[in-house]
Amino acid sequence: MQQKITQPRISNLADRPEMLERVVGMADTWPEFVIQDLVGAAHFPRIAAELPAYVLFAEDERGEVVANAYSVPFALAAPGRGRLPGNGWDTVLVWAFSDLRRGVRPDTVSAISVSVAPHAQGRGLSAVMVSALRDNARSRGFREVVAPVRPSAKHLEPHTPIEEYARRVRPDGLPHDPWLRVHARAGATVDSVAPASMTVAAPLADWRRWTGLPFDTPGDVEVPGALTPVRCEAERGYAVYVEPNVWMRHAL
Repeated sequence: MQQKITQPRISNLADRPEMLERVVGMADTWPEFVIQDLVGAAHFPRIAAELPAYVLFAEDERGEVVANAYSVPFALAAPGRGRLPGNGWDTVLVWAFSDLRRGVRPDTVSAISVSVAPHAQGRGLSAVMVSALRDNARSRGFREVVAPVRPSAKHLEPHTPIEEYARRVRPDGLPHDPWLRVHARAGATVDSVAPASMTVAAPLADWRRWTGLPFDTPGDVEVPGALTPVRCEAERGYAVYVEPNVWMRHAL
């Protein structure tokens, strides 16, 4: 049984820019196809470069980076917004960098990702990083953190509607899903679902390379790690994955 890391050191890249390569290069366990989302591929690397104060990382007692957490500030109350978007993760990244470019003052922080190094999982670091995200936003004057959460056990039920899954609770009233539960224990509540939070559309050759599956039959394909089936258009030569997330709100 792994032991919890004793009081990991939490820092941000604005204060410790020399840690950039180690933070960005930390090993993670994301499925290969997830990181192929074009919006994410275009914007995620910009967070560390342009918003380093919103990139947190944890070091263990040996100074090894064992977890990181990315977030972005954006203006939820800007004209035409006001509600958390159904295109979740993709849209909030676009909003954040649009606001940054135009000098729009942000009013909310959105979590973007929380990752724990493979060898350090099972030590409670996910909860530590969620708490650190909250503390970082609060210290910068924000009153709310939102998160387009990728439910960690949803891939076991790819055909269950996300609305049903998101509202499922245990007898103690906490969410059924472990990752939703971490956020709930930190004080978050479920706001809504983002049915099209991320979209990965690619030629079948790419899907075969990413998954090792044949992708030669039209229809839905269950892919390990995918929260919903991937739609294969075999005759047209491509497949599309549309990932749902669950919006959770943390009042600070």
